[in-house]
Amino acid sequence: MTLGCALAKAGLDVVVIDRDAPAEQQEGAYDGRASAISYGSAQVFKGIGLWDLIEADVSPIRDVRVVDGNQIEGISPLFLHYDHRDLGDEPLGYIIENRVTRVGLFKLAQTLENLILISPVAVESLDRQRGYAEAHLSDGRVIRADLAVAADGKFSPIREAAGISQTTWKYDQTAIVCTVEHERDHEGVAVELFQPTGPFAMLPMTDNRSNIVWSEDPRVVKQLMALDDVAFLAELSEKFGDWLGKIRLTGPRFSYPLSFSLASTYLSERLVLAGDSGHGIHPIAGQGFNMGIRDVAALAEVLVDAKRLGLDLGGPMVLEKYEQWRRFDNVMLATVCDGLLRLFSNDNQPLRLARDMGLAAVNKLPPLKKLFMRHAMGVVGDLPRLVRGEAL
Repeated sequence: MTLGCALAKAGLDVVVIDRDAPAEQQEGAYDGRASAISYGSAQVFKGIGLWDLIEADVSPIRDVRVVDGNQIEGISPLFLHYDHRDLGDEPLGYIIENRVTRVGLFKLAQTLENLILISPVAVESLDRQRGYAEAHLSDGRVIRADLAVAADGKFSPIREAAGISQTTWKYDQTAIVCTVEHERDHEGVAVELFQPTGPFAMLPMTDNRSNIVWSEDPRVVKQLMALDDVAFLAELSEKFGDWLGKIRLTGPRFSYPLSFSLASTYLSERLVLAGDSGHGIHPIAGQGFNMGIRDVAALAEVLVDAKRLGLDLGGPMVLEKYEQWRRFDNVMLATVCDGLLRLFSNDNQPLRLARDMGLAAVNKLPPLKKLFMRHAMGVVGDLPRLVRGEAL
C-alpha cells in the first residue's frame, strides 16, 4: 500500500490487490506490533502525504540504550547509549503502531484517484509471458499491467509461483509482542536488553505506553502465552524492571516465530519483489520494515523516472537498476543483524566479555558512534529522493 500510494501520488496508475479486508486490518486484534521507523523512513512517509495522517499517534525515539545481561550476573555495567542530541534536534526515529500506519494508508489511498484497491481477494495466478503482467484474481477478475510487484510478505506465494528461490532458516526464538502502560514517562527512551535466550526490547509509544518485543525460546513462549494476564504480567515485570514504575497490560498478547530469508533475486519477467517478499530478518535492530520502506522509495523513483522518459516500466533495464540499488544494502543489513543475533544470543563467557567491551568501546568513540547512529537513522549511502526529503 505504501508503494501504491507513492506511485499513484506521482501520477502512475496503480492497482493494489490485498488478501485481507481493510476493516479487518484496522482492528487492534489483527496485529499487535509497533514498528521502529527510522528518520529516513519518516521522510518517505512525509513525501507521499502519509505523515500528516499518523503524526498524532507517533512517538519519537530520542535515546537508545543497548545493554547486555543474564539472569545470574544481571545487567552488564558496559553499555551503548545513542542520544539524538549528538546529531542535532531531530529524533533518531519513531515508534508507530502497525495498525496506525494501516489506518493512515487506507485514508491516503481514498484521496488518490489513480489508485484502485481490490480487497479482500487473492491472486490465483500471474501470467507474465506476453509483454505484460496479467493477474487472475480469486473473484474472477483479470487485471493487466506493465509490471507486477510482489509485496506480499515473507511467505510470498507470488515469489514462490515465479520460481524465485530463497535462502532461509528458522531461529530458535519466538517473539512475544504486547503493549504496556506505565506510571512514569519514558521520555522517548528505547531500550534493548540482550539476553542468552534472545533480545528484549522496550519501545516508547504515546500516552505513557511501551511496546514489548520479547524474543525467547519457543517452548518458553508456549508456556508464557498459556498464562493468564496476572501471571504473565508478573513474568513480564521481572524483565521490564521498575524504571518506569508499575506496568499493566493494555491489550492482547501476540506471538510470532522468527526466521531469516533472502531471495536469490528480486526480478523475474514483468515481476519485481519489494519488502519482506525479498528479505526477512530478525527484529533485533528494528530494521526489517525500514528495509522495505527503502525498497519502496527506490522502486518508486526508478519507475517514476522511467515513466517520464517513456521507458517500458516492466523492462529489464528499468528493473535491474532497482535490484542493483537495493540488493547490496539489504544483504549487508540482513547479514549484520543475523551476526548480531548470534553474537548476543548466547551465554559464552569470552564472547560476553568481548561484546560488552565492544559496546563500551563504541560508546567512547564519538565519530564511530555517530556513524552507527546515522546508519540507524537510515541516512547513510546512496539514498532515494524520498529518503532525502525530496519529491519524486
